[in-house]
Amino acid sequence: MSMECKGEKYTMGTLYGVGIGAGDPKLLTYQAVECIKKCNIIAIPNSGTGNFVAYDIVVQAIPELVQKEIIKIFMPMTKDKVLLEKYHKEGSKIILQYLQNNDVAFLTLGDPSIYATYMYIHKKVKENGKQVKMISGIPSFCAVSSTLGISLTESDEMLHIIPASYGIEYALSLSGTKVLMKVGKSFQNIKQFLLHNEHKFDCYMVENCGMKTEKKYFSLKEFPDNTGYFTTIIIKDKKVN
Repeated sequence: MSMECKGEKYTMGTLYGVGIGAGDPKLLTYQAVECIKKCNIIAIPNSGTGNFVAYDIVVQAIPELVQKEIIKIFMPMTKDKVLLEKYHKEGSKIILQYLQNNDVAFLTLGDPSIYATYMYIHKKVKENGKQVKMISGIPSFCAVSSTLGISLTESDEMLHIIPASYGIEYALSLSGTKVLMKVGKSFQNIKQFLLHNEHKFDCYMVENCGMKTEKKYFSLKEFPDNTGYFTTIIIKDKKVN
């Protein structure tokens, strides 16, 4: 069985990794909205905090989401590879059961190809012979640069996307624009490193981009003492006059 949507054939038993953008429900693409509406089952990541950010964003744009069956896939925030493998296997098994008779849309913040936990499920479902597709969303760092009114790159500048919790010293030695994603618990160490090197960089930061609690900072001196998980820092090399 299949469904047609904007020229795209939606095949029953397909897992869709749906990028929902950076926080503002208005940033959902038309394709993402169409796919979510067409899918019978909606999967959302469950980090164990009791907050379901992706769901809360999408339901503002698609109120009928409350009428769909929601499955919560436990994906804890840990670096323990053994634990992660365990939960990724369990999550993929749950989704595979639903895929026997349904399409499933897995909601993921930003774009599914950029540091998204969805991709672990994607790979395991694909290994089991099921069809998987990805629907791109606006990446958080693109939304952040637009919110700040600054460019990410100009002329021959390079762009480096860096997971902030895995050490940044080497990454920040690279020339060009550096984007630190999901800063969270690493913020204190990052801020101290930047303060020691503030003569080298122009720094910008946005907390909770696109959400009601969004906050913007246009210089390192404005940075607060603490910040949350959904924080992105953009670091640009100072221009030499």
